[in-house]
Amino acid sequence: MANEKILVVDDEKEIADLVEIYLVGSGYQVLKAYNAAEGLKLLEKEDVKLVLLDIMMPGMNGLDMCKKIREKNNIPIIMISAKSTELDKITGLGTGADDYVTKPFSPLELTARVKSQIRRYTQLNPSASADVSQMDEVAVGGLLINKKSHRVWVYDEEIKLTPIEFEILYLLAANPGKVFGTDDIFEAVWHEKAYEANNTVMVHIRRLRAKLREDERQNRIITTVWGVGYKIEG
Repeated sequence: MANEKILVVDDEKEIADLVEIYLVGSGYQVLKAYNAAEGLKLLEKEDVKLVLLDIMMPGMNGLDMCKKIREKNNIPIIMISAKSTELDKITGLGTGADDYVTKPFSPLELTARVKSQIRRYTQLNPSASADVSQMDEVAVGGLLINKKSHRVWVYDEEIKLTPIEFEILYLLAANPGKVFGTDDIFEAVWHEKAYEANNTVMVHIRRLRAKLREDERQNRIITTVWGVGYKIEG
């Protein structure tokens, strides 16, 4: 995991410098940008494995930059903000972010979240030289999921998912008929103890359903079991 490149986009130079110190100390390379335009240019040129993105920036803000990144790229994005309400968190995750950290943050928490997201991303995006014959696949309903290549097809149409979205969908599809509560999903995917995780999971499920175009289908792939959780029928 050492030497992975992380892009920090924050208009506050002091914060960007502080984050750089934390991450370099953990073995990462850090690229810094002080506005969205600079950050997007670096993303095009560099092999970045994760973006730490401040929400409040002049010009294009972090939410809009996150949407822009998601048009082409599924790398992990962690939003950084001084705002800490549940609504702010939901808004950040709703634009395509994978995680959300509020200022002031502890160095240990930040680096732990970075390591977790990069580990998930690299595990789900192996090199193109992988042996196709050995790839794990799950087929259920109209879904075909290839775990090793991190590819998903819905009724023969390939869709692009972020690592978090992929893990949620794989968890449900690999256990057809089993109902998972929001806490169950959070602990299985984020590998953390669930604490007020309901809205976080619901935002990601909503994004998943949009990509699966659930509103266009008579029979939804992801079923809501009211008051209990979610499942995919076998």
